[in-house]
Amino acid sequence: MVSVSSQDEVAIRLRGVTKTYENGTRALGPLDLDISKGEFVSLLGASGCGKSTALRLIAGLAAPSSGSVDVPARASRHGIGFVFQEPTLMPWTTVRENVRLPLKLAHMADAESTPRVMDALAQVGLADFADAYPRELSGGMKMRVSLARALVTSPDVLLLDEPFAALDEITRFRLNNDLLALWRQLGTTVVFVTHSVYEAVYLSQRVVVMTSRPGRVHAECHIDASAPRDDAFRTSVAYAGHCHDVSQALLQASEAEALA
Repeated sequence: MVSVSSQDEVAIRLRGVTKTYENGTRALGPLDLDISKGEFVSLLGASGCGKSTALRLIAGLAAPSSGSVDVPARASRHGIGFVFQEPTLMPWTTVRENVRLPLKLAHMADAESTPRVMDALAQVGLADFADAYPRELSGGMKMRVSLARALVTSPDVLLLDEPFAALDEITRFRLNNDLLALWRQLGTTVVFVTHSVYEAVYLSQRVVVMTSRPGRVHAECHIDASAPRDDAFRTSVAYAGHCHDVSQALLQASEAEALA
């Protein structure tokens, strides 16, 4: 079981969680996982190992087949923000109105929501594009809008499901840096799903390596990097060492499944 320090406040707790779909596919479990308040954790594993399923269970978008999922943020005023693999923006309306959507669904008046929308857009560097339409934006900008929409409620927990996978490397690196800056600024609990060892190591305080389906925790790798996460860190000996360790854990998870 992946656990956190007893001195830390737990933001997410999964115990004995399994998920089996109606067609008989067993996607998860049993999965045990604790994530501390304010922690940045990445879920890493091969495609189809249940990473996205775990994220949906944490968000409350699906129910586990067995076990318990305890996420106090669901009942809080700020709740959970979710960034999907695709931006899923409404093409017929502006960036401002796309970001406003969660507040509109919460029946917040425009006069109250507009400052929050503009603040969220400023956080992702898109304040000047509030009146633009999705078709006028690059792929990276669309993902920034999606991130702003998730941040506009000031969520206690932010869940991201491979949000940068389809972007070019330069844009991906830039958005990694922006995400880290926002995390430091806001202190939000972040759970980030990826299949990239390099991205997981760069972003995370802890990388949770999952087995192939049904997904379970195989190992956890703590990324102790005292230096700032920047271009210098990407080329450092420490970063290379962490990437090696996580890659080995991923390989061992694959080999363990092959022998099972």
